[in-house]
Amino acid sequence: MSNLIFKENMMKKNKVALLLGGVALLTACEQNKVTEISTEELLKNIDNPTYLIVDTRHDSLYNGFKDQNATKGGHIKGAIQFTTAWLDYIADDKFEIFAKDKGISKDKTIVFYDSNLDDLQRISTEFAAKGYKVKVFKEFINYANADYPLESFPNYQLSVSPQWLNAVIHGEKPETYTNEKLMVFEVSWGDLEKAKSYTQHIVGAYHFNTDWIENDPVWNLSTPKIIEQNLIKNGITKDKTIVLYSENQLAALRVLWALKWAGVEDVRFLNGGLTGWVDANLPTETQVNIPTPVASFGTTIPQHPEINLSMPDNVIKAQKENGLKLISNRSWDEYTGKISGYDYIPRKGEPYGAIWGFAGTDSSNLVDYYDPDHTLRNPLEIIELWKQQGINKDEHLAFYCGTGWRASVPWFMTKMMGWKNTYVYDGGWNAWQMDSKYPVQKGAPNNMSKPDAHNDFGKIQKKGNSCKS
Repeated sequence: MSNLIFKENMMKKNKVALLLGGVALLTACEQNKVTEISTEELLKNIDNPTYLIVDTRHDSLYNGFKDQNATKGGHIKGAIQFTTAWLDYIADDKFEIFAKDKGISKDKTIVFYDSNLDDLQRISTEFAAKGYKVKVFKEFINYANADYPLESFPNYQLSVSPQWLNAVIHGEKPETYTNEKLMVFEVSWGDLEKAKSYTQHIVGAYHFNTDWIENDPVWNLSTPKIIEQNLIKNGITKDKTIVLYSENQLAALRVLWALKWAGVEDVRFLNGGLTGWVDANLPTETQVNIPTPVASFGTTIPQHPEINLSMPDNVIKAQKENGLKLISNRSWDEYTGKISGYDYIPRKGEPYGAIWGFAGTDSSNLVDYYDPDHTLRNPLEIIELWKQQGINKDEHLAFYCGTGWRASVPWFMTKMMGWKNTYVYDGGWNAWQMDSKYPVQKGAPNNMSKPDAHNDFGKIQKKGNSCKS
């Protein structure tokens, strides 16, 4: 009899527990329910520190390009960026850490907005299911067309989307494109027959061998005469729009910097490269395209020598004249002198006084500057990292790495943001270590620990062809 009473009591307790559990689950669902926010409420909370506005669109729209049917481009004042497509690339065990590093926490009201309502539903549902307080703003196009504040980068047009490039290829005139002459290049090291990254390429694209603009043993820019010969041989003139992409972003941005130095007036970077192009369901081909040579580049090379500090003596002179800061974009192990980073660079260390400006895992990448989908990271996030290192907008800044490829990424970002006094120190550590007269530092200055890049999404970056390592 006592066992029967005990079982009955246990059954009653289990029913109560199940009922309470169900109520708790329903309560949690109600608490995490996604609700809409009106324009009026959004504006009222735009400077509210307990609210965080998040733009979930692609980079080019956040940076400044106009969204479809919008009369103004850019993002809502103060909005951070968390692109919906990133959800496919963030490891589950890193999600909350990665979100927190973006400023997204469960004690804030997170307001997501997007012109693509399917993407908006996906990302808002994902965050709500993880316990975040979520609201969605569905009236962004109306907001953009009204007299409400939007922000954008001064030179957002330097970084273009697959959709923008596809429109140009098909004879359209998308925003910021006023030309009639376009060339698209896949950029990597090596002659055409060795260019594995060109095997499948954007329809109509040509191959650009990085040896056309640089040479050993320092791997600095070649002479103006040699560069001019290579450019005209491959149909490049100062007045054509040149769009560059590469499997490894470093290659395309290295060449972009070189073409700016030479004098090409309109050169763009395809953010996301071939992967982004394919993800957008745009066509590729395997046919080899050979450029038609031209008679003249159209101006004297270089037109912008001021963006290049070629050798150590140029750096030292600039340090004395305007307080130039030398910013290393070499991996932490390279920066602290544990490794040289290259099989053809024997010495370890850094130019004396160099400041670490964040980097990658090795000489092949700059992972601190990449988003989970392998596009370039939001420059505003990079600025915040730089501030911690004493790197600021109004200073003279020269970025460098081993031979110049990685340095082109932060330099490119400063140009997007409209910074004036930024350069690439082309010779890098390679040139510096060739002569013992130049002062060297080894180890982290003041025994500092490696600064946190706040960009851990749990994926290993895909490697592309690096700097001839």
